[in-house]
Amino acid sequence: MEYGLVALWLVMYLAVGLAALPLSGALFSRFHDGGAAFAIPVGLATVAVVGYLVGHVAFGWPALLVALAVLVLASAALRDYADIDERAFAEAAAVFAVAFCFVVAIRSVSPAIAPLPLSTGEKFLDFGLLRTLLQAGTLPPEDMWFAGESVRYYYGGHMLAALLTLFTGTAPRFAYNLALAGFYASLVTGAYGLAGAIAANHDAPRRLAAGLGAFFVGVAGNLETTGRMLVWLLPDSAVVAATDIPADAEVLSWTPSDFSYWDSSRVIDGTINEFPLFAWLNGDLHAHMMSTPFLLLAAALCYSYWRTPETERTRRRLRLAAVVPIAGLLAIVNTWSFPTAGGLVLLTVAFAPSDPATLLPASVAARLPTRSGLAEEFRRDGLALAVAVVALLLAGLLVLPFWLGSASSRGVGLFPPRSGLGPLLLVHGGFLLVFAPYLAGRLSKPLEGIPTDRGVAVVGGTTLLAFGVWFAGFAALALFGLLLAVAWLLLRIRTDVGFETLLMLAGFGLVLIVEFAHVVEPQYQGSNLERLNTVFKTYMQVWVLWAPAAGVALARLLDPAEALSSVDSSAWRTAGVAVACVVLLTTGLYAGFAVPSHFEGEPVGTDSPTLDGTAYTHTVFPEEAEAIEWLDAREGQPTIVTAAPGGYWWRPEEGDGASAPASLTGNPTVLGWFHEEQYRGEAAYEKRLGDVTTIYEGSTDEQTELLDRYGVEYVYVGPAERARYDVTIEEHPALEAAFQRGDVVVYEVRR
Repeated sequence: MEYGLVALWLVMYLAVGLAALPLSGALFSRFHDGGAAFAIPVGLATVAVVGYLVGHVAFGWPALLVALAVLVLASAALRDYADIDERAFAEAAAVFAVAFCFVVAIRSVSPAIAPLPLSTGEKFLDFGLLRTLLQAGTLPPEDMWFAGESVRYYYGGHMLAALLTLFTGTAPRFAYNLALAGFYASLVTGAYGLAGAIAANHDAPRRLAAGLGAFFVGVAGNLETTGRMLVWLLPDSAVVAATDIPADAEVLSWTPSDFSYWDSSRVIDGTINEFPLFAWLNGDLHAHMMSTPFLLLAAALCYSYWRTPETERTRRRLRLAAVVPIAGLLAIVNTWSFPTAGGLVLLTVAFAPSDPATLLPASVAARLPTRSGLAEEFRRDGLALAVAVVALLLAGLLVLPFWLGSASSRGVGLFPPRSGLGPLLLVHGGFLLVFAPYLAGRLSKPLEGIPTDRGVAVVGGTTLLAFGVWFAGFAALALFGLLLAVAWLLLRIRTDVGFETLLMLAGFGLVLIVEFAHVVEPQYQGSNLERLNTVFKTYMQVWVLWAPAAGVALARLLDPAEALSSVDSSAWRTAGVAVACVVLLTTGLYAGFAVPSHFEGEPVGTDSPTLDGTAYTHTVFPEEAEAIEWLDAREGQPTIVTAAPGGYWWRPEEGDGASAPASLTGNPTVLGWFHEEQYRGEAAYEKRLGDVTTIYEGSTDEQTELLDRYGVEYVYVGPAERARYDVTIEEHPALEAAFQRGDVVVYEVRR
């Protein structure tokens, strides 16, 4: 185990947080901890945004040094405006360290950066992006799977990981897993800090809320495992009678010994339903994971705006202005989160205690006086929408090179297949067990400004409408539409709710959006993804937003001081404890199975725990491992050609080499994984696919023309190439064997 590297990276993250502490303190001056919990995400975001902008001129050390200089200078300039709390930072640092070491331990027993059959997911994509960025002189980097063209993907998180790798002088095969641990720890610490800040404002138990927020984002899972356990415990006849599960269903024969961490991520048919613990157990260094701490940072900045009094116009404007670079960062890290940042701004400005018109110049605001009824609702919402649109436009302009060069465009489809009520409850039920009693308790109090009978009528009518919608086949609309209406009403009338309810509302809205619209995914490899990625990338955001909200809500349900006037405080406490026990047990059951079973495994290619992500290659593919290391030692980024297309499997005997020589070195190959069809379109993809076949099987003249066209410097001929093609390239007169081990030969193209 590389304990020295673990200590180095942990110290590096904490040092970035210390450097950013004054900047974070100025942004979150009204938080109980002075923004200490967000110091590390603020520091990382500053490095990433500045590094990205400078990187288009000179990436690598120039971008890193300028980014660090900007961070230090900005903190120094704002030190007088920040209330720095060293003890609060020590508390946040302890949370970060525990979360960081947890993932380090997880990865140490399964560190492999590998496709199937050794691992699952898209680790080759993630590691390939990290490797090619480490060799890039400017941004955007060259695509390791589409030689000669720049990356067509959101690579901001990998860019940040590359800068941190450079800063620590770490070999990429170790940096992959250490960066993964850092993003997780930043997420958990952010949820801890945001839940604690909201709870402190409610005079609720702060550390309890913060700890619960960290639990929900870092440990909790959905209810799929709990559902399987209930089916296992109950008689089959009772299960069949109470559900639509057929009598011969496989789930009826499930036992705890059959547990797989994978099952909980595939609950709703045709979609992926990930949550953070699953994602980090799976171990991809993927965009939807690296964006999570910055999504929480955007939410925290919105809450900082929420807490700033209406009279402090400049401070409120600056809080919103600070969201702009974070939204821009989200665009390049995980574009799916970019509109969510705008949605958070919209909801925050619409529901914050201050009048959104006061963000405008006084002369303009005077022309937009407050109104009553629906007219006031439209006024606030219209102004909030305008602010959100401006924020997203500015954020988009900040990262304009990304939109012009790296982003891929896809259409929007409407009315995809709908989710059933049962799967929705399994995926989101843990949060609903907290949100439903929380919102119901607030709703039962007298409604400010609304006669009780009218409020009851509105809620009753909405409930009846929800039942009607459910029977019509729109389960999600019936369930989350009702909760959305209640949350909206409570936020508008300010009945003992706050920013935690806004986070609930944002999540309800996101869940509903993916039931009616989805980003159109192209068909490739004979499959139609439909809304798979839309639900996948959106549900992760829902989980991240709901986690701190659930922490605050559950802490308030446990607090006797929050008891309704008609309920005895001891009875309230008892009911709260009962809810907490049910929620923690049902959502924690997944971790109880998944984490111990994960540690039963041993890393491939080593006798002890390690963070070396490529150690397995020398055991499983020894000849190819040597060839790949030889290619990696070449100067610069020589263009190579390998079997195409690569995919999720590394099975050389079946002709699939997973584009390993490119993915593990960052050296571009003519065509890599079949994902390039998504990124580039079918025509460009098919053209290169045919060209690769011609390079391996064609005539000498055809091969010469294509080798020159793509600037190929090395031709890789290994087991996958021999299995897939009727290889003739080895007879080409311009090729000379530069490396050979067994069946693997790397030919140099002489010119």
